[in-house]
Amino acid sequence: MDVARSKVSDAGAPVACASCQARHGVVCGALWSGQLRELGRQSLRRTVDAGCEIIAQGSESSFYSNIMRGVVKLCKVMPDGRQQIVGLQFAPDFVGRPFVPESMLSAQAATDAEICVFPRDLLDRMISETPKLQRSLYDQALKELDAAREWMLTLGRRTAEEKVASLLHLIATHAEPQTATTTSFDLPLSRAEIADFLGLTIETVSRQLTKLRKSGVIRIENFRHIIVPDMDELERMISA
Repeated sequence: MDVARSKVSDAGAPVACASCQARHGVVCGALWSGQLRELGRQSLRRTVDAGCEIIAQGSESSFYSNIMRGVVKLCKVMPDGRQQIVGLQFAPDFVGRPFVPESMLSAQAATDAEICVFPRDLLDRMISETPKLQRSLYDQALKELDAAREWMLTLGRRTAEEKVASLLHLIATHAEPQTATTTSFDLPLSRAEIADFLGLTIETVSRQLTKLRKSGVIRIENFRHIIVPDMDELERMISA
């Protein structure tokens, strides 16, 4: 895991903020310039290899982070050691739970990723001092709750084909690059992980991907690279 301290310009603003996807995200977008400079001076940029853990379940973490590149999977480890993927996060999502030092989930890099790390105690203080940041985090928590309820519907009521299409749509809407008509991305999860996430068997996942490919909804290259020629068609499959 490589680490680089954020550079600060002569004017005091973090250089990395100018091109960072998280600059207008949940946390940084709610900070005024002085707070952003303070956060930038104490932040670190870290590259995380796929499969590496960012936060361990049950650990007390001293930092929060923003995802700048890549995909992070959230997992719940059961007492017998079994693991369940319970969510995916993408740039510029915020990783961590304010004011709760012990992590209830583990966060692992599903792909090679880059994150911006900053001290927990610093951001907790800023949250206490900044109503706009409080509101931003509150709004984000409600969005995540709505997304979790929608995913419950996917897992409980949708067909296998609709489940796979829903996951592809979730990833595609966060993929880079996109054009007006086409989206492409590498699957951040293996077939086994997709099956785990969707409550399906590996064989069913493979059959549904093949079915979507044969119907022209997606194209598959090199086993994991997915091309979606028409996002509207993919969306229709999960909203019918």
